[in-house]
Amino acid sequence: MEYALLRFVHILGAILIGGGLISVWMADLRSRQLHELKPFSEAVRNIAVSYDGLVVPGAVLLLASGTWSIVRFYGGWDFVKVPWLAAMVALFALEFVEGNTITRLYFMRLNKLTRKALEHGRMTPELEQARGELVPTFTHFLDLPILFLIVALGATRPNDWTLFLVGSAVAIVLATVLTIVIPRLYPWGAETASRR
Repeated sequence: MEYALLRFVHILGAILIGGGLISVWMADLRSRQLHELKPFSEAVRNIAVSYDGLVVPGAVLLLASGTWSIVRFYGGWDFVKVPWLAAMVALFALEFVEGNTITRLYFMRLNKLTRKALEHGRMTPELEQARGELVPTFTHFLDLPILFLIVALGATRPNDWTLFLVGSAVAIVLATVLTIVIPRLYPWGAETASRR
């Protein structure tokens, strides 16, 4: 019964974090298509709501249920001997730290700059500069591929490190391509806004 309950909580956490990251992805993509301040601010607010309302609770559920499962059923630190489990833990730890530092803090700053721009009644240079930052854009586009890799590892449970290594390389390449392509599809800034 304990294992089934932990598994349920873990799956629930994965659903929440997955739904939240997809929602963040869609809101971010929508914000890149907008050049009017009010609709843009609504899209940015939706990003914050998705992070705080879905991604963070999902991550907490995954952390709690995953840690409890590892301690109770996988021998604590012995989990490092199980490639699929060690890889899942490493990727989750990376995403947890990155998501709560670079990506989440960036979107919080973007939300704050957007509110300040609304007070001024126009796009500010600070907002335009923040919107074009590459590192947070890359880490944002890395979130979903890494989550899909974590799910793939848990579903297939490979006995070697091949899926982890190949999947990580694919996730990094995909995030790099998206970081280059998406901003070019939806250029953002004063020069673009002035043409609309």
